[in-house]
Amino acid sequence: MVGSVAVGGDAPVSVQTMTNTPTSDAKATIDQIRRCEEAGADLIRVSCPDVESTAALKEIIRAAKVPIIADIHFHYKRALEAADAGAACLRINPGNIGSEERVKEVISAARANGCAIRIGVNAGSLERDLLEKYGEPCPEALVESALDHIRILEDHDFRDYKVAVKASDLFLAVAAYQQLASQVDCPLHLGITEAGGLLTGTVKSSIGIGSLLWAGIGDTIRVSLSAEPEEEVRVGYEILKAMGIRNRGVRVVSCPSCARQGFDVIRTVETLEARLQHIKTPLSLSVLGCVVNGPGEARETDIGITGGGQGKHMVYLSGVTDHHVQDADMVDHIVKLVEAKAAEIEAAEQAAAEAAE
Repeated sequence: MVGSVAVGGDAPVSVQTMTNTPTSDAKATIDQIRRCEEAGADLIRVSCPDVESTAALKEIIRAAKVPIIADIHFHYKRALEAADAGAACLRINPGNIGSEERVKEVISAARANGCAIRIGVNAGSLERDLLEKYGEPCPEALVESALDHIRILEDHDFRDYKVAVKASDLFLAVAAYQQLASQVDCPLHLGITEAGGLLTGTVKSSIGIGSLLWAGIGDTIRVSLSAEPEEEVRVGYEILKAMGIRNRGVRVVSCPSCARQGFDVIRTVETLEARLQHIKTPLSLSVLGCVVNGPGEARETDIGITGGGQGKHMVYLSGVTDHHVQDADMVDHIVKLVEAKAAEIEAAEQAAAEAAE
């Protein structure tokens, strides 16, 4: 358990992100956490590089609706302070946390405060002896680092931990996770670290994280992007949605558009995705510019819109043709239909839950 969130076993794959505000600025950090919560983050990590950060942590944790993970590098005492402040998990990096004695102190603090630990191995900060042994970061080096620190936790009868072996090279990261998964039975936190900007990082993360999840490896994910953290959450959910692992919000099926389109598909999809971000209930929407594939895709989605002639487009509900809508009213009309469908689904789920009780 990471606070109230189960990680591993049969629990859903959780989506994590990390704040980029100065943690010492509690208000700015809480504001960013709130945006990430709205995007659906299950877990949120904050960096704790100094005493001012851990001093602000108690206020941040009290304000957050999801469990907060403290990210610790170099100064193990920050881990002790974060545990006392109520962090749900401590992320420690074997490459820079220090001696085994320091790790023992972190374990004691975690145990005393009911706090989990993540062993976060990173190709960019491996222990010096492992770099000397292997000559460069490689899967074997990352796995050995992880196993060394798993041993320390296990030797002290501490088992509330998860492990990551990240690298910016997706092939290195995937190989390391595959090797580690074959040797341990503990929750694994997936990520391609320093993956890049919104576009390049999304592509690299989707390939790396997606291939591991496809192989049945991974219990929690963080998409590392040079972008706002709420974007990391959205991309994380899109990866899980695309693989059928977890659904949240509107799944949009849309065409790339061509000369046959009856309306501006690209701009319409951009607008709809922005206006439907508040929908949390899983449902599907197809937006197709013409009748080549439009009717077929609409039959498979909850709501569909297919472009027609003279600015008059066909709307499908639950796969069945229902009515037409004009260009000028289309976006507002679709938003209202999606909101109504989400409310209908929520009401049905609530009724079912009450009946089961």
